[in-house]
Amino acid sequence: MTQIRTRRLVLRQWQDEDLEPFAELNADPEVMRHFPGMLTREQSDAFVELQRNLLAERGWGLWAVEADSGVGFIGFVGLAVPRFEAHFMPAVEIGWRLRRGAWGHGYATEAAGGAADYAFDEIGLDEIVSFTTTANERSRRVMQRIGMSWDPTEDFDHPLLPPGHPLRRHVLYRLRSPS
Repeated sequence: MTQIRTRRLVLRQWQDEDLEPFAELNADPEVMRHFPGMLTREQSDAFVELQRNLLAERGWGLWAVEADSGVGFIGFVGLAVPRFEAHFMPAVEIGWRLRRGAWGHGYATEAAGGAADYAFDEIGLDEIVSFTTTANERSRRVMQRIGMSWDPTEDFDHPLLPPGHPLRRHVLYRLRSPS
């Protein structure tokens, strides 16, 4: 089982103990502000089960993230294959979702850097992408901190959100392999 260690974090397989705090994270309106809606407990648990299976099958995916110093589980960071059609597909996306108490400590940037290194060094990807709603400044700053670039001409309307939805417009960031 693939595990990524950074200075303060471990990106690891999901554990049963993660289910409750992950469901709480997914039910937090502030955490889910840039998503179409919060997740029910059942949806949250199904998400974890899917990630467990993907991590077991391919060795990479959206890892559970645990912080040192007794902080414990803080959310997820990792790699995913988007399930929609867009001008930049096929692609592998880097993404994250952390509980509010973990914001502002550099955890998302640190974990995303570890996941990006894994994408290039272990999987051998040439490029990863990340995208979010135009208003999600926190995630956009993480994308910038890990070296991703943004070209406004690549912004797109998310095809899984209906026309007129306030979150439909998305920005696209790219990161090419350093090698």
